[in-house]
Amino acid sequence: MKSFVGTHQVVSADDYIELAIGIPVELWLGAEGESEMERAARQDAARDILADNPHLVDDVTRLAAHAAQSYILAAGNVLPLSRPVSRRRSTRKGVAA
Repeated sequence: MKSFVGTHQVVSADDYIELAIGIPVELWLGAEGESEMERAARQDAARDILADNPHLVDDVTRLAAHAAQSYILAAGNVLPLSRPVSRRRSTRKGVAA
């Protein structure tokens, strides 16, 4: 089964990420076998993108957290965490009338 986001065919998880944030994953993670000059250029480009988009890190972190939560809940037999309700026991001492 083929998967599409808009008119783009998605073939890997990296494609979903790239379409979600608009930046190739390789820019942040690097590519195997890249030279020192390629690495420096990639990091320079990443710094420029972060300077132009100061909220990008927060947006990507929020996206990753949402994706992780969705994956965990879809895995089955897992309930979302909720705050425990504290119940206090009555501490009355004495004799009933």
